[in-house]
Order: sequence, then structure tokens, then C-alpha cells
Amino acid sequence: MSGVRRPVGSADKGATKPTVTISFAGFNRAWAAWMGDRLERRGLRVVYMRWDSPTEVPLVDLLRDLTLAEGRILIVVSEWYFQLGPRTHEEWNAALREVVAPDPTRFAAVSITTASVPTATTVLAPVELTNMGADEAERRLLDRLGLPADPMPLPAEGERRGRRFPASTPEVWGGVPRRNTRFTGREPLLNDAYHLLQGAETGAGVLTLHGMSGVGKTQLAAEYVYRFGSEYDAVWWVNAEGRVTYRRLMAELAPKLGLTTGAEYGERLRAVRDALRRGDPYSRWLLILDGADEPDQIWDLVPTGPGHVLITSRNPEWGEHNSKLLEVPVYGRDESVAFIRRRAPRLSEEDADQLAEALEDLPLLLDQTAGWLNDSDLSVEEYIGLLEGGIDGDVVKVSADFPVAFQTAWSILLNKLRETVPESVDLLRLCTFFAPGFIPVRLLREMPHDELPEQIAGLLNDPLLWNKAINQLRQYSVVRLESHEALGDETVSSGERLYLHRMVHQIVHKDMPDEDRREFIDVVRRALAAADPGRATDTRLWDEYAEIVPHLKHADVLNSKDRNVQNLVLNCLRYMYFTGEYQSGMKLGERAMNAWRALLGETHPRIWELTYHYANLMRAAGEYRRTETIERAAVDHLRTQRGEQDLDYLRAANGLGADLWGLGRYDEARELYEWLYPAYRDLLGEQDSRTLNALNNLAFALRLLGRYQESLEIDRRTMEARRQLLKNRHPWTLFSEVHYATNLRLLGRYTEAESVQSKNVREYRLVMGAENPQTLLAEHNLALCLYRIGERGKAGPMFTRVLERYERKLGERDPLTLAAAISHSCFAREHGDIDQARETSEYVITRYEAMHDEGHPFLAGARSNHALILRSVGEREQAHALAEQAMADMTDAVGENHPWTLGCAVNASAVRNLVGDTESAADLSRSAAVRGTESLGRTHPLTLSARIAHAADLRGLGDRREAEKTEQEALSDLAATLGAQHVHTMSARARNRPYWDFEPQVS
Repeated sequence: MSGVRRPVGSADKGATKPTVTISFAGFNRAWAAWMGDRLERRGLRVVYMRWDSPTEVPLVDLLRDLTLAEGRILIVVSEWYFQLGPRTHEEWNAALREVVAPDPTRFAAVSITTASVPTATTVLAPVELTNMGADEAERRLLDRLGLPADPMPLPAEGERRGRRFPASTPEVWGGVPRRNTRFTGREPLLNDAYHLLQGAETGAGVLTLHGMSGVGKTQLAAEYVYRFGSEYDAVWWVNAEGRVTYRRLMAELAPKLGLTTGAEYGERLRAVRDALRRGDPYSRWLLILDGADEPDQIWDLVPTGPGHVLITSRNPEWGEHNSKLLEVPVYGRDESVAFIRRRAPRLSEEDADQLAEALEDLPLLLDQTAGWLNDSDLSVEEYIGLLEGGIDGDVVKVSADFPVAFQTAWSILLNKLRETVPESVDLLRLCTFFAPGFIPVRLLREMPHDELPEQIAGLLNDPLLWNKAINQLRQYSVVRLESHEALGDETVSSGERLYLHRMVHQIVHKDMPDEDRREFIDVVRRALAAADPGRATDTRLWDEYAEIVPHLKHADVLNSKDRNVQNLVLNCLRYMYFTGEYQSGMKLGERAMNAWRALLGETHPRIWELTYHYANLMRAAGEYRRTETIERAAVDHLRTQRGEQDLDYLRAANGLGADLWGLGRYDEARELYEWLYPAYRDLLGEQDSRTLNALNNLAFALRLLGRYQESLEIDRRTMEARRQLLKNRHPWTLFSEVHYATNLRLLGRYTEAESVQSKNVREYRLVMGAENPQTLLAEHNLALCLYRIGERGKAGPMFTRVLERYERKLGERDPLTLAAAISHSCFAREHGDIDQARETSEYVITRYEAMHDEGHPFLAGARSNHALILRSVGEREQAHALAEQAMADMTDAVGENHPWTLGCAVNASAVRNLVGDTESAADLSRSAAVRGTESLGRTHPLTLSARIAHAADLRGLGDRREAEKTEQEALSDLAATLGAQHVHTMSARARNRPYWDFEPQVS
């Protein structure tokens, strides 16, 4: 009788549509949603009822209440359905016989499990849906409900896509933890999370699950993925505890999305963010950022687009970064009791309630404690007695920094581990000298095992003992094991990672014998040092450094005297410099400087190596005054102690020269490099990379002095030498190409400059990645080249993209960002939004006033640019005053014949003419033209601008004959130099007053 198939329609004859009520465990929501979608597409009305089984209500009553639902009742049979409560199989057998057996036609069932279920489930006649494809599963579902299985027409273009078959993994799936088969409760939170994300507008689907450690934020996020993941085409899980790790893991998504990029993860990251923003190839994507406790580290890298972002964090400040917030509290008592009874079936409901109260309903602690209590002879009363009375004797104890219940519970658990598999405690303690989260146990297995402490050597050399220790920790939920492959025989392969919860990490790390601490931290330091690739300039090795960097702090590498560990620190600083992680690098450098001075002494040779790398990072961030102070101290000490032929001295002097040009002291920098280059050459030879670095810096110092032709010749020499020594795609070779193209552009050779720079940008993107600051510098120069040759339609968007990416990567105050902001403002002034141009210009001036001393050439140049904005908005008097001030300050800073001073003069003459001081304007434009001819040449674009300006001033004075002669000569030279159809030539022919844009030179 139970096998009779009754058509759905007969159950609800009065309804316009036949109705099916689907009863399902929350754990199986994806299956219910798929079945409902299949039925609704065939014209049925579907009602969803999530099955709950509160223990205070008899199971028979709950089943009878279910019969009050409309239409046919379809039960999704799984072990989860029968475990809720929890309920025993005996309870279920009795209830099914009493309620279902008398009228089985009200019910239908499908089975999605191969696990054992109550024997009386046969009365439901469930049809099996496991181990088959979607089409066959749908056919069986329809057959069980007595519905025809006619083929459905294909959805029309633009029609909503159907639900994904739950047994089918999304096209892209990565990093997601294994499903927690003991997940309990949290139904309201899951529903709230779902509706908050589904109800968000496009681009605003970001939700943060926040709460204290141990409340189960990660487990909640993982359960969300498994319940709702079938609604997405791409699901990607990222450990977001630090910026470096986040960028690396996000970049790994690129090949999964089918994106063609270079090997460097900066480029892959950009491609991923762009693909997610566009929703191409997948618009239904879900990104989970786990452990993102520091929003300031990664908020700027969180993608937008049609998909959703789910964040777990202890920090509610995510609410300030376009994220909705959902607090995750400790378990409710009923959830605690249900979870404990599933984790420890031997405990009664009363026992579970007492244990939950004692452990304050904290999920992580309940999981660990219930796990070993189930295997222990200890009663709950005895355990609670230990909690209340503490433990004495020769036992492992936990730091008093934690609440008493936590201290004692963890002490009991650790001692249980020590009694059963003592090596598991050693392994656990060893792992706490890595950063919390995913532990790279691979590094331990791959490091040299000679001279290791006996217990660690035994653990690493014995695979059986290793796996026994790990499995013991897994059994009590102390660690989680994640693998890219199936576990098989449960051995720990190189493809697997241990996950150590932050709270567990903190508790275990806080208290251990001093001898163990010394031995374990030394092992981890050596493992990290052994993993050092050794070449921070090699972009192919950056992923390896990205894996190492997060663990430096927890291994306390800065207090190691091991030379290999110290080399690792220096290489990580170089890696951070080359990848543009300036702020993180500065923090590490500052801590290293303090630690090494105390550990090694103020004048130890390692201090000078560290000073060099630390200063590079600070200088890149615009901290010129600080770097000049520490570099000069190093130079003075090393000169006195070792003399001027010492390589450490020369390296410190090289850095000091860069500080000087950052401070605007260009002549001092030139003098230093004119001495430094031959000093390196005489010591190391012409073809040493350090000699070429000094030569490169000499060329840059000459460029800052406006000596563009000399700078170009040296840049050509350096570029060709680096191509021979370092090859074409080495970062320093590419850097030389940018310098060479920049000088071509500054000399007015715009077409040549654009050709060189276009090729260079393509190479940079391949080698360094599109987000690298040096790539952005190359793109900035390309935008300027395009602007100068008249390709405004290409230049404008590129200025915007470069500025946006600099702001995300380096922040709004970085020198490179400010240089890009100046270009963006100048372009907007002429071809965009004058209000935006003004706002940006005012911000740059404010930042330069804070960064530089009054009179710095960058400040004078920025003010000259701003005077043009004031002129454009009609604030003539203010523009006049500012233009005059800028010209005077620039003259004092770099001299009257410097191109920057001539440019300021061109702008000041324009404003003088505007306010009616025509005679003075003519004198100034005449002087600028003469000086430009002398210093840059008659046909340099800046000289030509001054000549065109002078013609306009002569016309204003009424000297039309001289004005016509001057103008025609200038127009003829413009046509010969830039072309008759060039925008500058055409603008001059239309008698538009020329202007000059200041462009800060930042390296």
C-alpha cells in the first residue's frame, strides 16, 4: 500500500494549482530548493517547510502538525532529518507507524542519503536520488508524485535560470572547508544572511558575520556555502587574515575563471577583480573572506559586481566599508544541548544542559570538550567539578589571561591529549609559532631534519606517528584538516593543510614550558628560512614569499641571531618593496630595526643592510626627512669606520642621494652621484648591477635638474647595459626603459616616447603584474605620452585608472599617487570636470605642504597648476597671486633657467595678461622664450609655448607686426617639430593661449 503513486492534483482539488509541501532539514535546503524549482516550472505551487524537532514537543505531535499542510507532503529523507532534536531511531519508528502508516498517500518521499535511517521510513516509500544525474533525479521525483515527465522547453533568452542540481558542484569551487557534519542550529542567522545578500543592490552584496572568537563564524559561513552554494556559478573561499595572503589567494582564482594573464599575482588579482566586477564569465559568484579582522588591510581590494561577498571577522568596523553586519552570538541553550548530544551521544539532555552552562555556550569549547568527554569515563558532574575547583599536580596549564572556564577546560583537554598521544601536544605547540589559520605543515616536512630536537625529529621522520598526532587533534576538533585531494587512507600528504583556530592558537601559545618554547620557535624559524627562495626580485618566486611573510611575526624571527633567518627578513623586506607593499614593509622594518639594535648592537654590519632596505620602503612612501636622517647617520659612521671604498658605505650613500632628491636638493644629489658612479665602477667594474644602479640614479638627478638630453644619454647606456647583464624582462631593465621613454617625452619626442612606453607597459604587465606600483608608473608615463601626441580619448581613462589603482594599492598620500593625481587634475581642468580638478589640486597641495618644506619645487609646481584652475573659474586676482608666488618659489628652488621655472613663467605671463598687466606679461614671456631657447633649444615644445605666448602678449600691446612675425616663426617650428595637424599646433594656430602643466618626477 505504501508504494501506491497518487497524482499530486488529487490532494487539493479546489486549488487553481496543485500544491506540494516540501518538508526538509535545513541542512538539505539546496535539495528542497531544486525540487521546488523543478515542480514550479511545471505549474505546481510549492510550500517550503523547514523541519524542526524541539525536544519538548512529542515527535508524534510534530508529525500530526505536518499533516495540516496543504496538498501532498514531500519529505526529503536524510540522516539530518531524523537526527534533529536529537531523536532516536526508535522514536521515529513509533511516530511513523502511528501517524503515516494509516494514510501513507498524504506523504511522498525522496531519499538523498545512503546512511542508515529508521526502518519505518519504508512507509514513506522514498525514491532514491543519489548517485545519478539531474535528468534522472527529476524523472524519479515526478514519478514519485505521479506527475508526467514530459520534457521541458528550453528557457527563453533572459529568463531566470533554474536551480543547480545539488549534486553538481558550481563551475568554479575552491578553498571551501569540508562540510561540518555536526553543524547544529543557527537557522535564523543563515536565513538572515541569505536575505541580506539576496536583497542587496548590485555592487553592494557584502555581508560581515562578526562576533567573538570561538562562536563559529567560519563554520556558519561554510554552512552558508553548502546550503546556498548551488545558487552560484563560482564559489571561492579566501583566508583574509592579511593583505599579502589575501592577494595571493584571490589571484589563484584567475585561471579558474579562464582568465589569460601573466604569472605575477598582482596581474592575476587585477584580472580577477575586473572579471567579478563585470560578471564575466560568471555573474552569480560568491566570495568568502574568512578571518578578515583588520578591514584597513584589505577593504580596498574587496571586489564589487553582481555577486556576493561574505566576510567573517571579529571586527564590526566592516560596517564602515560598504558592508552589512550580522552579529554571531554564542549558541542559544537549545542549540548547545542539541549540539552536545550529537557530539557526545552518551550524554543525557540534562548532562548537556549542565555542560553548556558551565562552558558558557561557546561553540568551539563545546565541540572540543564534548568530543573527548564522549570517549572518557569522566562524568559531566566530575568534569564540572574540575572546572569549578581547578586542577593541580603535574599537568599542562593554560594562561590566566583567559576566563576561568576556558583555562580549566583547555587544561583538561591538553592533558587528555598528552596522556593518549603526547606527540600531538608537541605538534600543536609547534604550530602556534606559525600564524593562526592555515598552517603550512609542508614547510616542516621539507626542511632539513638534522640537528632537530629529539621529539620533533621523531615526529617529522615517522609518518605513522605524524598522522597519529594529527588525527588525535582532529578527533577532538583542535585542528581542522583541509586537502586539495581526497583523504583516502587519512594520511597527511603534502597537498594538505592544518587549520588552527585563532582562539586555540592563542590559548596554547600563551603557556608552555620555556624549554619547549625555545626549541619549537627555533624549529619554525629554521623551516621558514629553509623555504626562503633567496631572490626577491624574481617575480616567479613572489608566491613563495607571500606564503612566508604572514608567519614572521609569530615565529619572532626578529629576535633570532641565525644568519639564515636574518637573511630571510631582509629578503622579505625586498619582496615587500618590489611588490609595493610599502606600509607593511615599513612596519616590519621598524620592528626589525628596534629588535636588531637591541640584539646585535647599534653598529653591527647587519644594521647597515637593514637600514638600506628599511629606508627604501620609507622613501617609497614619501618619508624623505626620516630616511635622510637615518641614511646620513649610516654614511657618517661607515665613512669614519671603514672609509669611502667600503661597499656598505657606498650603498648607504646611494640611498642618501635618493633622499636628497626627495627633499628637492637636486644639486647635492647630482654631486653625490657624480662621485658615486665612478667609485662603484672602479671597485666593481662597469657591468656590475650596483654600478648600473648608481649610473641610473645619476641620470635621474640630471633629469630633476632639467638636463634632459644628458639624462637621456645616460639612461640609454644604462638600459643597454642592463639588457646585456640582467636580460630584457628584469625589473631594473624595464625600469630603465621607463626612464628612457620619460626623457624622450620631456624632450618633446612624443611619438618615439609613446612607442617605447607602449611596449614597456606590455612587458611590465606580464612580468610585474598590473597592480604593481612600477607597472602603474609605466602606465602613467604612457598616459602622458598619449596626451602629448593628442590621443586624449585614450589618455583620459588611463589617467583615471592609474590614479584609482594607486589609491587602492598605496593610499592617497603616497608620492606616486599624488603625481598621478596631478596629471588627472590637469586633464580634468582642460577636458573634464573643473570642480573635480580643483578638489584634487587642493588636496595635492595640502599633502605636499605636509610632506615637504615650504619652497620645495613640487609645492611650487602644484601651485602653478592650481593658478590655472583659478584662472579658468574666474578667480583672476587669486590666480595672479598664486602664479607669481609659484614662479618665485620655483626660481629660488631650481634656478631661473630650469624648465620648471620656464613653465611657471609661461603660466604667470598668461595670468598677467588676463588681469591687464600686458606689458609685464610680454616681458616675462619674452624672457621665458629666450631662456628656453638657451637651455632647451629653439624647437623644444616648452620654448615654442613661450614663443606663442609672447606673440599673444605683443598683440595685446598693439605691436601687430612683431606679433605676426613671432607667431608665424613659432607656428612654422611647431609644424616642423610636432606636425601641422598636432593638437598643439592647431591650438596655437587658433590662437589659444598656451599653458604648462607641472609634472612631479617621482622614481
